Amino acid sequence: MIVSVFLIFVILLQPGKGDAMAAFAGGGGSSNTVFGGRGSVTFLSKVTAICAIIFMITSLTQAFWSSHSDSVLRARRNIAAQDAAKKSAPAQPTLPAGETAPAPPPSDKK
Repeated sequence: MIVSVFLIFVILLQPGKGDAMAAFAGGGGSSNTVFGGRGSVTFLSKVTAICAIIFMITSLTQAFWSSHSDSVLRARRNIAAQDAAKKSAPAQPTLPAGETAPAPPPSDKK
């Protein structure tokens, strides 16, 4: 979460496309004094790229860990066991809707 919040923060710090026009109006020129004429764009773009790479690596790592956790593996084994039980159980004939099974033959015991 820290990486994602930092990534959002760095992206919001980057100047927009119309920032050069805003420098003439009195706003947006402060980044030039801190980083130099073109320095803010290259510095912030490098920081953004590094943050994006770190974010992707941590996201892929967490996805891998969660897919190989004990609870997921146990759930997969349970599903496989249920499927195997269904396949090995004797098949019960199904009747069309509205029909009943025939009555068992009468026994000769009295």
